[in-house]
Amino acid sequence: MKITTAQDAAQHIKSGDRVFIQGAAMTPQVLVNALCARHTELSDVELISIHTEGEAPYVEDECNSSFRVNSLFVGANVRKAINGSTGSYTPIFLSEIHLLFRREVLTLDVAFIHVSPPDHHGYCSLGVSVDITIPAIEKAKLVIAQINPQVPRSHGDGIIHIKNIDYAVEIDEPIFSHEATVPSPIESQIGKHVAGLIEDGATLQMGIGNIPNAVLHNLTNHRRLGIHTEMFSDGVLPLIESGVITGEEKKVETGKILTCFAVGSRKLYDFIDDNPLVHFKEAAFTNDTTIIRQNPKVTAINSAIEIDLSGQICADSFGNYQFSGVGGQMDFIRGASLSEGGKPIFAFPSTTGKGISKIVGR
Repeated sequence: MKITTAQDAAQHIKSGDRVFIQGAAMTPQVLVNALCARHTELSDVELISIHTEGEAPYVEDECNSSFRVNSLFVGANVRKAINGSTGSYTPIFLSEIHLLFRREVLTLDVAFIHVSPPDHHGYCSLGVSVDITIPAIEKAKLVIAQINPQVPRSHGDGIIHIKNIDYAVEIDEPIFSHEATVPSPIESQIGKHVAGLIEDGATLQMGIGNIPNAVLHNLTNHRRLGIHTEMFSDGVLPLIESGVITGEEKKVETGKILTCFAVGSRKLYDFIDDNPLVHFKEAAFTNDTTIIRQNPKVTAINSAIEIDLSGQICADSFGNYQFSGVGGQMDFIRGASLSEGGKPIFAFPSTTGKGISKIVGR
């Protein structure tokens, strides 16, 4: 591993390269910015990621001929590009993305990652976004890392030795955080109703947002709950502290909170730091239906954009307008339906904020 500057590290990217960018709270913004500063020197560079946080300067008009976005999940910062002419969306289950890399369906020239400083054995942590980063590191011809002391050292699969990093840029700045907002009265009512469907001893999967937080807020009288999810946020912390979440009835990683990424506040990241209670695994493991179903009473709580009168659900687009993506929703809906006593649940208001019905004819 060679320590360098972000500007010098970005010089290793060539026109026509395919570059993987680690996502969520671990988006390596310094490296991204340094790469985009070279937009006049580059052309046809493909940037591939799941969902990045922060700014995405590579989708600005001045970068149109330099960078192409290939997103495996559509976030707000690239949504316009994906639905325009400067980006593309690859629909795929989160559990199967690793196969794109490991089978070299998508060959990777460079991987941009964000890690903690190495320990005295030379091992860095991928922090709170392990998901598909490991297979990207395995297959990329060149690995460039941001090393940041503000990255929490997570337990589980997200450990990488410095010998697997070619160039590193040392920074010291906060990783991306997300502060929870207060659920609306309707969201609170939905949360209360969904909480009533959750049994003691259930294994939970839920994401980030007001409805998941409202559900968690109403679980204070439950017992022996477990977490096996693709991501989690601050809402679980009070339930861990109060002993509601113990994981004692889980069959996979009994007693552990199992996830592949997390997004939340600094309090959440401090909780995760060097905490053996929380295990970060590859998405290929956390989202594997055959593994999910081994847990008892898997209760998968997800949202949707609309539902028709036959029960068909749309969760990722408005007609041809791509809003989000496949992600891990189907992995967990399927896993919950196959789990003994499992319950796949979709929870969302019946109307939009403008009063338009989310229940449609077809």
